[in-house]
Amino acid sequence: MPNPLFSKKTAAVTPTPHDAAARLDDAFSPWKVALIDDEDDVISISEMVLKRVLVDSRPLQFLKANSAKEAKLLFEQHADIALALVDVVMEDDHAGLDLVKWIRESNKNTTTRLVLRTGQPGEAPEEDVIRDYDINDYKNKAELNSTRLKTTIYAAIRSYRDIIEVAQGQKGLEDVVSATTRVLQARNSEAFCAQVLKEVKALLGQTSMSFYLHYQLVNALGNRERILLSYDGSHYDSDTTFEREIFPQAIREQANQALDNKLNVVTDGLFCNFTQLSESSESTTLVTLHGHVSPLTQRLLNVLLTKVSIIFENLTRREDIERTQQELMCVLGEAIEKRSKETGSHVRRVSLICEFLAQRLGLDDSFVQLIKHATPMHDIGKIAIPESILHKPGKLDPQEWEIMKTHAQVGFDLLCHSKRALPQVGARIALYHHEKWDGSGYPSGLKGEDIPVEGRIMAVADVIDALAARRSYKEPWPTERIISLLNEERGKHFDPQLCDLALANFENIMALRAIYPDDDD
Repeated sequence: MPNPLFSKKTAAVTPTPHDAAARLDDAFSPWKVALIDDEDDVISISEMVLKRVLVDSRPLQFLKANSAKEAKLLFEQHADIALALVDVVMEDDHAGLDLVKWIRESNKNTTTRLVLRTGQPGEAPEEDVIRDYDINDYKNKAELNSTRLKTTIYAAIRSYRDIIEVAQGQKGLEDVVSATTRVLQARNSEAFCAQVLKEVKALLGQTSMSFYLHYQLVNALGNRERILLSYDGSHYDSDTTFEREIFPQAIREQANQALDNKLNVVTDGLFCNFTQLSESSESTTLVTLHGHVSPLTQRLLNVLLTKVSIIFENLTRREDIERTQQELMCVLGEAIEKRSKETGSHVRRVSLICEFLAQRLGLDDSFVQLIKHATPMHDIGKIAIPESILHKPGKLDPQEWEIMKTHAQVGFDLLCHSKRALPQVGARIALYHHEKWDGSGYPSGLKGEDIPVEGRIMAVADVIDALAARRSYKEPWPTERIISLLNEERGKHFDPQLCDLALANFENIMALRAIYPDDDD
């Protein structure tokens, strides 16, 4: 009578150590033991002897097969069989040996512990079998009493457990390395938090989690600095002051405990990692937990969060350098504007307008940010223009105008030797922002799309803000007059596409201007 276990076939699955490793996190799942023998009595007696055996407090689950053919289907259906007791002689004298070879070679299963049992040892000598086949033990049925059978089970399953833990640890470390590589790609703190939470969720197999980071250091002046980050999957918050607390009370208490004791803190619902980054800086990272997390997974989580703290310190230092660089660009730009007796707010307003237009044009975000922070350098070349020309109240004569036009090339020459992207973009903006779409601009008389896009964007933004602002020689233009000029200069002075974007979003551009009003507005 056919075994009902095999009455319905399922799709074949190739088992791997990583498939089986996933079950180790479940402390209550049974160990799967395959009983493969053509004698039902042998299977029944084995099951009776072993049914109350617990290995690491986990019971056994028996999978039964009466032939090598049925056994192959078992292995195709179950990737996590811990132990198989295999009869040597079934359909033929070497059915069990052929099955062992299939398990190791065709099924590519190297983790299941294989114990051969035979009632006819002469058919397959033990020495030959142990030498020629990848098995873990060889037993004579006549010698395999209850005690020896249980001893075999304990030894084999513990061996399987250790192999799977090593495989899981290896895979976990590989996942952590991959995760940290992805976290490294974050461009800012919010993207960093989102990626960290995504990686932690993947590692723990949990969907509802929150991430918190407390970073602190004593700077070169002896002052204490602090950065707090929090992210729950939808809401991001950050604080760099000592005046606002963005952590829930329970999270703050655990973070303080970790920082005070300089140790990790683990509770039922929280994992808190402490990392001493240097003599003057330290960090604690916290994730909320739901459900059981195995000791191995906790160790992997600790490794990941330690790397996360190191990455964050590098990220915040990079952001600080970038912010300093960007602020210096603005300060220099404002200084140039003030030398020209213009308002310093002009460079900040133009920066926002350029960012807005570049985004609407669909440029890559990283390039958009370069344009935004490089625009304050557009008139840096005016540092070489005599004040008699800069401050002349009337119209410049032809010779003076030629001198004034040199500021574009001078600005480019000042910035172009830098190897950094920000000054390079600033150099191009300085050189090209007076070029015109129809080719009538300066210094090179470029036409159309031969003018780099950052120069075309700056041309529109610079004119809009200059016309809308009060100057010593003019009053602000009314909105209707600025719009009329944009329509007139579309395809002449300005890139038609950019001009259309500016016209379609004119109210938004005026709202951006209001963020940095002139002192006399």
